[in-house]
Amino acid sequence: MTLAVLTMVCGVITLGILAVMATAFWASPERGLQLTTHRVDLLPRVMAGRYTAFALLAIFALVQGDAALFAAFFAICAFMGFADGLIYARAGLPHMKHTLSGVLSVIAFGVAMANLLVEKGS
Repeated sequence: MTLAVLTMVCGVITLGILAVMATAFWASPERGLQLTTHRVDLLPRVMAGRYTAFALLAIFALVQGDAALFAAFFAICAFMGFADGLIYARAGLPHMKHTLSGVLSVIAFGVAMANLLVEKGS
């Protein structure tokens, strides 16, 4: 098995684990917390870790300068912004910061996709 194949296997395993955890949280937040052993009282610290991880991913994207990586990053950020905005809106809570994050990420995604198209055309 080559390192490239092994890397893909690691990616598939990671995808499977993340899909199980995401499905658990979407279906039943309580089940998701139980499955992941997260605690509600520690979620603000968990969120700090998540935001830090995404900032590091943004740094990596900047260093790489790859338009496809940026497009994927912005698409993922848009999903998170809209998903969070919808959750808060449905709960009758302020959601504009989250929703606006989704909108801005869609705009950034469009810029990255335009960059990809221009790169392919030249």
